[in-house]
Amino acid sequence: MNLQTALANWDGKSAGEIRSIHDRHRGEPGYPSLLIALMAVEAFRTGATWLLKALLEGGAEISPGEIETIYDQLPELDHWEQKLHLLQCMEYLPIPDAQKRSVRRFLRESLESENKFVRAWAHNGYYHLAKQYPEFQGEAEGLFAKALRDEAPSVKARIRKVILKGF
Repeated sequence: MNLQTALANWDGKSAGEIRSIHDRHRGEPGYPSLLIALMAVEAFRTGATWLLKALLEGGAEISPGEIETIYDQLPELDHWEQKLHLLQCMEYLPIPDAQKRSVRRFLRESLESENKFVRAWAHNGYYHLAKQYPEFQGEAEGLFAKALRDEAPSVKARIRKVILKGF
């Protein structure tokens, strides 16, 4: 069964099944490129972002052009899970200079999410943006301080982990 068919048959909920899809397809030639292409298709986006996250966590590297394509797709992410997956991928995806402002915009929007996990990982994303581009460090520190006063405990826990890393 090819990747598109497997994702089309996935119920969108079963973690075991999406892991199985990843295990079956991760060694195929062009797998990262196919995942990035499938992210552009709404019907496959949640599964493709999950699979991309798993691939990157497994140590795969992708090209600068593929990284740009991923960041170009941020405005298309319309579900909290898709946003969360990409926010969790940011530590593996250096932010191209030409995209730092659009990434910042995505992070700012994610900080306003109703989903506390998205908000927590948006702060983590801000850390990666500020670590790579020091001009955002003061802004990130201000956001962290505000969140440590106002946010849910789970968000505060993520921010404390980020702060321990330091810039």
